Amino acid sequence: MSDSIAQALDKLPASTRAALSRHGFQEALFMELAERLRRGLVDQRFQGVVEPPAPGDIARLEDFGSAERAKLEELGRAALGEGRCALVVLAGGMATRMGGVVKALVEALPGRSFIDLRLAAQSSDARCYGSRVPLWLMTSYATDEPIRRALGSQVNGAQLATFEQRVSLRLTPSGELFLDKNGEPSLYAPGHGDLPDALQQSGLLEQFVARGGRALLVTNLDNLGGTIDPMILGFHLQHGQPVTSEVVDKLASDRGGIPIRIRGQTRAFEEFRLPREFDPKRVGVFNTNVFHFDARALLELDMEWQYVPIEKQLGGERVIQFERILNEITGALTTRFLHVPRSGAGARFLPCKDVEELGQRRPEIEAVARARGMLEP
Repeated sequence: MSDSIAQALDKLPASTRAALSRHGFQEALFMELAERLRRGLVDQRFQGVVEPPAPGDIARLEDFGSAERAKLEELGRAALGEGRCALVVLAGGMATRMGGVVKALVEALPGRSFIDLRLAAQSSDARCYGSRVPLWLMTSYATDEPIRRALGSQVNGAQLATFEQRVSLRLTPSGELFLDKNGEPSLYAPGHGDLPDALQQSGLLEQFVARGGRALLVTNLDNLGGTIDPMILGFHLQHGQPVTSEVVDKLASDRGGIPIRIRGQTRAFEEFRLPREFDPKRVGVFNTNVFHFDARALLELDMEWQYVPIEKQLGGERVIQFERILNEITGALTTRFLHVPRSGAGARFLPCKDVEELGQRRPEIEAVARARGMLEP
């Protein structure tokens, strides 16, 4: 099998091989994963005892008293004013359910794209806290050029920067290299779990830590609820653990990660990776993929990642792509979980995965955008 994959790679067009080389394609790992897929050794479910979170594992923002809120907000505001926090937006994906366009450039509100609103939030925060919070966009081979072109001269490598994640090749369910109807290989960005490596390689994180940077807020591009909040930043800085993971009340339609306990450690875990005997309904909250990370801990992170096979449909055919999932970090770094609002002007979770969901959420997005200074009064 490895010989056939190696031969297929050798036959790739020169342009494809150049793109793979530029984006850190790991050929040996790719061949290993293809072999595991061929041999059926890719069961992604955890083998062991899983328990729901224990009482006290999840702090609730609504339970903080006014004095505690004021103290946390003061701590967060001080860190923001001193330039000790940066915002990382995950912008590597193509909006396949929005017509295969670059989601960053999709109009979240009439006349205002997702990236427009992120830039407006950055300007608003600078007015509020006296310092411009660096905004870094993790892009991919498919999104970096269009995003950089849209941003133009605003990209300065410090307060506004892009950095690219890796790239890989899709496989058939039997572990062969997938070729489309034109005989072309299919490239993809292998998941948000690329973030630590991509940040380390970019030099942005090292420079930030050297300047005294302490915290990174990481959020999905399409979740405009995931913005700088001095009180939540203060909570993260006060508890002193490497990671804060935000959760919201769970809906029946939610699919993704939830907090669970494994061997006494509370961590985020994708539902499709849980043991079959564990009922996810036992957990009433849902991870939003909004994290605060200790900047130095992320810079020094060295962990063994799980590469999870994800099935997709491409041109009517089943394909497999191996991805790293960002919330795996919570198994390597001690994490505090914080329950935050899902609705209202304080909502922190407004995902927009397709055109229909975006249309439904626009009133909520507008309310949040106005409340947080992304729109003119």
